[in-house]
This record gives sequence, C-alpha cells and structure tokens, in this order.
Amino acid sequence: MGEMQKIRTGRHCIFVMHVHLVFVTKLRHKVFTAAHLTRMEEIMRSVCADFECELVEFNGADNHVHLLVNFPPKVAVTKLVNALKGVSSRRLRQEFPDLARHYWRANKLWSGSYFAGTVGGAPLSVVKQYIEQQNRPV
Repeated sequence: MGEMQKIRTGRHCIFVMHVHLVFVTKLRHKVFTAAHLTRMEEIMRSVCADFECELVEFNGADNHVHLLVNFPPKVAVTKLVNALKGVSSRRLRQEFPDLARHYWRANKLWSGSYFAGTVGGAPLSVVKQYIEQQNRPV
C-alpha cells in the first residue's frame, strides 16, 4: 500500500482515516506571509501530535490554510478543529504582533466556520456496491 494508505492500529481497531480541513481568516482578511505559514505548520503539527494525529500535508495562502490529517477513530474532528484553530490563533497573535492589529476588535484570527471532508479509501459508489453485494441471511 502507498504512504496515504498506511494502516494504523489501536487497542481494538485497525484504521486508515484522513480528513481534509480548510480554515479561513476572520472576514477573509489577507494577513498571512510565508513566515506566518511556516510557524503555523509547526504549531499545527504539535497540536496534531497531542491528539495522536499526523499532519500529513499543510499549505496555505494569504487568507486560508489547508490541512490533511491522519487521525484515529477516538478523536472527534470537531475537538481537533477547535484545538487547531484555538492554539494557532493564540500563539500566532502572541508571536506576530502584526496579526493582532487586523483583529484588535474581535481578537480572533479564524472565521467561526471551517470545511472538513473525508479523504481516501474507495469511492462511495464502490463502497455502496460492496455493501449491496453482501450475502444477507434469509
């Protein structure tokens, strides 16, 4: 199997779970530079490690970031997202005072919303067909 399909094991399960996350800045302000994104990747990796997750890929633009995270089934995506957004917002605003001036009133770096999409494995049509073809007892 490829690197994306590295099977992980837990105490009572075997899994391969990935989620694609997208976070946008509050009011879509264009505030990030390369230095901000480099530091943000370090912060996001640290938070993922705390949740026993792996940040597989990270990239961004001046007003949003994309993350590909490999996570165990015991982790709720909402809790991971809250930690990623909260910790990165707090640390970046502390370490880069230039970011704080854009958000002096709201004191928040990120928009309240986010995108989360499951990634990997077979397409839904293949999974649906596989389930339909199971031998159901009579």
